[in-house]
Amino acid sequence: MDPYAVLGLDRSASLDDATRAYRELAKEWHPDRAGEGGAARMIQLNVAYELLRAEHRPRAGAPVAPADTRGQGGAGRGPGGWLPEAMRRALGRELLDALEPDEQVELITPAATWASPSTLLAVTDRRLLWLLDDAVGNRVRSLRFRDTEHAEQGLVWPRRTRARLRVQPRYGGKRWTFSDLRPATAAAITGHVQAGLPSTGRNPT
Repeated sequence: MDPYAVLGLDRSASLDDATRAYRELAKEWHPDRAGEGGAARMIQLNVAYELLRAEHRPRAGAPVAPADTRGQGGAGRGPGGWLPEAMRRALGRELLDALEPDEQVELITPAATWASPSTLLAVTDRRLLWLLDDAVGNRVRSLRFRDTEHAEQGLVWPRRTRARLRVQPRYGGKRWTFSDLRPATAAAITGHVQAGLPSTGRNPT
C-alpha cells in the first residue's frame, strides 16, 4: 500500500501531519461508528500509520536503494525487492538483509525492549523479526511462529494508552517483551502470532 494515499497525505507530510490525519480518519471509521465495514478500513489505517511511524523513525545505517525489478517478473532483485517501496523504506537496510526469499511483511512498528529502547519490530508471514537499533552487535533477532509457545498483549497502567506484547518461545529461552506499542497494534501482532502457532493447525515456513 501507499501509506500517504491511505491517510490522504502528500509525500511532504510530517509525522505530526500523519498523526492528525490518522486520528481524524480513525474517528470516522471506528467500527463502533462505521460498523463491520469500518473494521477492514481501520486495519488499513493502522498499517499505514505504523509504516509512516517506522519510516520517520531516526535510525543509523545505510539508506535503502530502490528495488531493481528488471528481468524478475516483478519479484525484484536485492533485499526485499518484492515488497512495496514504502515498506522497504520503513524496514531499513538491516531488516531487509535479514528477510528470506519472498518473505511477506504484514506490519512494521517502532517498539521498545529490555535490550534496546529503540527497537523496530516487523511481523512477517512466518516470524517476528526485530532490530535492536542502539545495540553494538547481534542487532537483528527473530522468532518463528512455529517456535513460539504463546503470545499475549495487555495495556500498560496507569494511562492505558500504550500496550506491551509478551512472546514465549516453545523450547525454553527467555520471554521477549515488546513495549511502547499502540493498543491496536499490539492486538494485531498478537493475532498474527496466534494464527501462526502450531496448535492452530497451520504449517508456517
